[in-house]
Amino acid sequence: MKHIRNFCIIAHIDHGKSTLADRLLEHTKTITEREMMDQVLDDMDLEREKGITIKSHAIQINYIHKGVTYTFNLIDTPGHVDFSYEVSRALAACEGALLLVDASQGIQAQTISNLYLALDNNLEIIPVINKIDMDGAKIPEVTDQIVELIGCKPEDILLASGRSGIGIEEILQAIVERIPSPKGDTEAPLQALIFDSVFNNFRGIIVYYRIMNGVLKKNDKIRFVASGRDYIADEVGVLKLAMTPKPEVRAGDVGYIITGIKVAKEVKVGDTITLANNPGEMIHGFEEVKPMVFAGIYPVNTDEFEELRDCMDKLQLNDASLTFELETSQALGFGFRCGFLGLLHMEIVQERLEREFNQTVITTVPNVSFIAYTTRDEKIIVNNPAEMPDPVKIKRIEEPFIRAQIITLPEYIGNIITLCLGKRGLLINQSYLTTTRVELIFEIPLTEIVFDFYDKLKSQTRGYASFDYTPIDYRQSDIVKMDILLNNEKVDALSALIHRNKSAEFGRKLCEKLKELLTKQQFQIAIQAAIGAKVVARENISAMRKDVTAKCYGGDISRKRKLLEKQKEGKKRMRLIGNVEIPQEAFLAVLKLD
Repeated sequence: MKHIRNFCIIAHIDHGKSTLADRLLEHTKTITEREMMDQVLDDMDLEREKGITIKSHAIQINYIHKGVTYTFNLIDTPGHVDFSYEVSRALAACEGALLLVDASQGIQAQTISNLYLALDNNLEIIPVINKIDMDGAKIPEVTDQIVELIGCKPEDILLASGRSGIGIEEILQAIVERIPSPKGDTEAPLQALIFDSVFNNFRGIIVYYRIMNGVLKKNDKIRFVASGRDYIADEVGVLKLAMTPKPEVRAGDVGYIITGIKVAKEVKVGDTITLANNPGEMIHGFEEVKPMVFAGIYPVNTDEFEELRDCMDKLQLNDASLTFELETSQALGFGFRCGFLGLLHMEIVQERLEREFNQTVITTVPNVSFIAYTTRDEKIIVNNPAEMPDPVKIKRIEEPFIRAQIITLPEYIGNIITLCLGKRGLLINQSYLTTTRVELIFEIPLTEIVFDFYDKLKSQTRGYASFDYTPIDYRQSDIVKMDILLNNEKVDALSALIHRNKSAEFGRKLCEKLKELLTKQQFQIAIQAAIGAKVVARENISAMRKDVTAKCYGGDISRKRKLLEKQKEGKKRMRLIGNVEIPQEAFLAVLKLD
């Protein structure tokens, strides 16, 4: 065991984690030149297209140092704030972490929050300044920032470039010398922490774990502690570029197990694997995930509901931070109320459903969960507008607040403060980390962050601001439910919960947008935004007219009038039974209101 090292790579988005992982694999000849490509560990098309890591990926590397062969288990992690749960799970399986900082960008918000996650898990941190061969590299300034943040010596910081392969050997040596080998007892009862799982059509559910104590052998009878079920280990092994079967996996190692489980609910991330005949204790790895943003996902055809349920189960295996429950809507039929960690997470889930499972889905307007207290002092958690009690019965409503940490350059302070105050934020603190980097702390309602805050922050600061947030508490607020009516019928999928001050403007913009998107019918359509019984905005889509008088050539005006009257009668009758079809774009339009 003293020759094993488990470590992960953590950093802000785009600081070069996956590129550095590529170089480590190349340098240690783990993969051949033929298998080599950019972002080799990112196996989803989506990850390559967007250039981001969505899933943590584990791979085993062999490295010879002073004549001794060491086994490294490397886990490459995502950098985006929406996937921080993936990072926390990867850290639970490691003893050390490479903290990457971009030489031109310096320390950013996600660098700090990932560092704190690693320190909470008592990991050994190896600071690395990456991209040192870029033109804008500011090595002395970034070195000072890291020294101030971690409190290490300047000579402990490694300089590297993932693109050109500078400093890779030094990093591998530092991993051997600085990261402690795993502690564990091969004689003790088996304890393995599950940190990930994937679904394979042919082999069922493949579970990834890190063994803390004991040995897991092929054909052992194992037990999942949380679910209490027993299985036979059909295949165990380690994760090279492909899965490599082994007769046994020992304490300190990261590996996979196939037991032929087909039901997604039986595997829980964070559960412990132990032997059925000699059970060990449950390991407490990481806390339950708390979704931030809620949205409805519905199949386009109601017949496909069961199929969608299966797909959601399989996707949840691969993405433990997705939560969902059943929901029905008058407009859209049966579907799911899903909880996401943020908007990017929601977009990725929707894309994966379409690509990996061929499911076309309708997503409703995202919102956060509120707490409503009724006049009888009952506490109701409101996850979507349909659950909102009658306004007469509500005593008060509380909404979730977050603590936002924004790191930026001094010249953008004004823009950021204006943006955050416009989003009902409170400035709590402003401090200079260095002469060129300012940290601003705000308390902002989560509702205001959900839609377009991140995009606006990037455009206001030309991309020179990084953003990270943590939920703090619920506070009383004047939240109202706004309904959208089409010809006096409510469309529950377009309802939204919004602060009273912003409701009129939001209603007006949404009505204008719907007027553009809805197709004309043979009858007039009235689009209204209403709060309770009060209509705050209205737009009309005029009727399409067939020219019924075209066939009248000359003759008396009364003939024309008679035809027009007849058409008018028909329109009235049509309006009574008229149904308005709402295109998919209308549900997404709400997100793009400016």
